[in-house]
Amino acid sequence: MADREFLLHVDNLTTLLGSGERPVRAVDGVDLEIHRGETFTLLGESGCGKSMTALSIMRLLPPAGRIAGGNVWLGETNLLDLPENAMRDERGGRMGMIFQEPMTSLNPVLTVGQQIAEAVKIHDPDNRNRVEARVVELLGSVGIPDPERRAREYPHQLSGGMKQRVVIAIALAGRPELLIADEPTTALDVTIQAQVLGLLKDLQQQTGMAIMLITHDLGMVSEVADRVAVMYAGQIVEVAETAHFFGEAGHPYSRKLFDSVPGKEKRDNKLAVIKGTVPSLRETFTGCRFAERCEQVMPVCREQEPDWCELETGQGMRCHLCTQQPDEVAESISPAEEPAWHLPAKASSTDTQLEVDSLKVHFPIHKGVFKRVVGQVKAVDGVSFSIPSGKTLAVVGESGCGKTTVGKGILQLIRPTAGSACFEGEELTQLKGSKLRKRRSDLQIIFQDPVASMNPRMLVGDIIEEGMRAQGVGGSTEQRRARTRELLEHVGLSVDAATRYPHEFSGGQRQRICVARALAVEPRLIVCDEPTSALDVSVQAQILNLLKELQREMGLTYLFITHDISVVAYLAHEVAVMYLGRIVERGTVQEVLESPQHPYTRALLSVVPEIDTEPKRSVIRLEGDMPSPANPPSGCHFHPRCPEATDVCAMAYPEEVQLSVTRSVCCVRVGASTVTGNEENG
Repeated sequence: MADREFLLHVDNLTTLLGSGERPVRAVDGVDLEIHRGETFTLLGESGCGKSMTALSIMRLLPPAGRIAGGNVWLGETNLLDLPENAMRDERGGRMGMIFQEPMTSLNPVLTVGQQIAEAVKIHDPDNRNRVEARVVELLGSVGIPDPERRAREYPHQLSGGMKQRVVIAIALAGRPELLIADEPTTALDVTIQAQVLGLLKDLQQQTGMAIMLITHDLGMVSEVADRVAVMYAGQIVEVAETAHFFGEAGHPYSRKLFDSVPGKEKRDNKLAVIKGTVPSLRETFTGCRFAERCEQVMPVCREQEPDWCELETGQGMRCHLCTQQPDEVAESISPAEEPAWHLPAKASSTDTQLEVDSLKVHFPIHKGVFKRVVGQVKAVDGVSFSIPSGKTLAVVGESGCGKTTVGKGILQLIRPTAGSACFEGEELTQLKGSKLRKRRSDLQIIFQDPVASMNPRMLVGDIIEEGMRAQGVGGSTEQRRARTRELLEHVGLSVDAATRYPHEFSGGQRQRICVARALAVEPRLIVCDEPTSALDVSVQAQILNLLKELQREMGLTYLFITHDISVVAYLAHEVAVMYLGRIVERGTVQEVLESPQHPYTRALLSVVPEIDTEPKRSVIRLEGDMPSPANPPSGCHFHPRCPEATDVCAMAYPEEVQLSVTRSVCCVRVGASTVTGNEENG
């Protein structure tokens, strides 16, 4: 029986997917324990078995999955011995789960109140006679304002952060002792992520529940976890208390994950890349599963599977380094990849390549039978900036602030309502038809979701060649194919990738294909729309290294759209911070990240999860969500959420204050006489 010290005790859990002689061993002999009231984090790359471990504990496996061995104790109860009807009482009762994508977890045809009420009726017998009141209480407990009204709304009427809060409310309806959160903030902005994590911490303190958090974000682990377990290829390879793990990670895989994290201190070097990919879990392993990717591999690693070893620090790991003498290990270590850039940077011009002036993109709101225009959604409302040739401007901000619309407006994928976008002296907003199509080869985009941006019925080679054919570049058919092969090798893929389909590749490989497609027509400016947001830290490092090397080699200019500040610190030269369709602060990366002047920039930077080795910084929590761009607040758009707002802030939109040649801020608290009385500008 499980030790009573633990709330959850998992012993030698094995989960198989598929049938036949070689099923996928998605979870292969996992042992873990979670104390009451603690936050236990499961960390690792996509495909390593994190989510499948959680689904096995909850007994929510897909039809092809089955638990082949082991035990899962929740307190005194072995969950694997329960019949399904008894398991339903545990699932949603003593155990709750928050799934990664809230929109797919919620029923789009039921109000959020109805969906929470269902959980209350099943798992909270004490409140079955006051279901509606309990629903309102739960919505209020997760920080949703005006819960009575929100309970009557449907999921599509809520923001991403609110939908995630509704999912948390459903999970809390049964008063769980254990809450499993599977990547609960992956698709959220850092401000909403901070709200959700803060909410979970508060609820944990109030209820004493334990949390099992699944993530690949090291910064988040540093801020919220009590203990960390690192998972690789279906096994847990290291467990440690958080402070010790971040002070001295033991397993080579854990250390490589740390080396892959971008940051300002690594700007002049390549990010460490974990070569290869997670091995297929259909394989029969005879040695260490990380051996083919490990820089400290020894002969014994390929011949014998390492046993689990406990260290004196309370740390444990599955690695032969535990049993080898230091001199034996030193002889076996292969040289690490040279971190410095081996290519000389191509001289970049100081000339402005792209000049954007007062760009506006408004979408009309139609109403009634005759579809009369009753308003405008001001997605982009007067944005101005410039990018020198061969440089990178990062645009950061919350979802809905207009970042992606700026990029599409510049490329004329969405026609701007007003303003100017001048590329190398030519006004893009005036180009139409064949003239605009000819310019397409100079201006390309890498979309956020590589799966959605590629035709699943086309071979990769045809996807890359499509742009060359459309632009009439690349020469003959054979020359285009040769160019495709060169591009695939250039982005680190084998030439036989051209004869395969997109679904046959990993997420990082698909993003490399998108980079190759963008490069095929020899562009000079690339809009990168969140190209690494859904990638593991190790795969993200590969893409960032590639983009940086291409810029140094080819002199490419990037407009990099992101909400990941660590990526900005590593890749960008300048940064523009957007809020509700406008740029509120702009400057060099050093100026903005090291000395933010606008209250929104300071709040944004304060909630970015970081691997902290110093005392915790002061966090500025922003309440609520960004206002609707269809009805922006009067005066400064940020003032309803600004902790420093005064009555002046609501009067009129602040003028731009130029602090230096490269630095500007829109805030009445910066500079003197900065408020304009012109309401037209507001």
